[in-house]
Amino acid sequence: MSEFELLSSTIALSMGAAWASGINLYAALLVLGVGGSTGHIALPPELQVLQDPMVIGAAGLMYFIEFFADKTPGVDSGWDGIHTFIRIPAGALLAASAVGDVTPALEITAGILGGSMSAASHAAKAGSRLMINTSPEPFTNWTASISEDIAVIAGLWAALNYPIAFIIFLVLFLIFLVWFLPKIWRGVKLLFTKLGQLLGLIDKKKPQTDSLEQIATLKALLDDGAITQEEYEAKKNHLLNLPS
Repeated sequence: MSEFELLSSTIALSMGAAWASGINLYAALLVLGVGGSTGHIALPPELQVLQDPMVIGAAGLMYFIEFFADKTPGVDSGWDGIHTFIRIPAGALLAASAVGDVTPALEITAGILGGSMSAASHAAKAGSRLMINTSPEPFTNWTASISEDIAVIAGLWAALNYPIAFIIFLVLFLIFLVWFLPKIWRGVKLLFTKLGQLLGLIDKKKPQTDSLEQIATLKALLDDGAITQEEYEAKKNHLLNLPS
């Protein structure tokens, strides 16, 4: 194997393990552990602990629990919230371990990049699930969950067998996130605002009250001659979202 092939394989495995961990950590551990123990995957020495039957058993048990939790509306978002503190550190650890026996600086770099990759894929998963849960039917949850499981298995398989293609996929995934995450964030904020209004934690009339108070202040400035009639009308229309 040439140096370029070795480098691309290492990058694909480290970032692939981190990306998969952000979506479904236990599925990723199972794929790597079972693949390594059966001889289908040549894991670096630092990751060979995943081949241990105890690790495989624990990952299998947690995947079994997550398989059902991840397909239950509402429960899946709670599960994602808890696993924010599990998937991201695990992704960083897997990425650092996947680079093999190298300098500490390179391992730390891989850990930082791996943690960021896990955070990105986890944010995309958790945010999209939160939006899906606004629909009362469970079928979209089931479809999303099964699709994520398949994506983890297929992604790791591609990272191990076609590292260059997988690296290109990761670049496209990150470009997509630049466009996708702000939209998800706005949707999540709107969802929590409506939930807060429904529970009485946020006053629905507050924005309107604030606008009326600002208009009253503008009227006082107009009466005092501090602003012109045109400025008053323009600012009032802006506050009321009316055309100038």
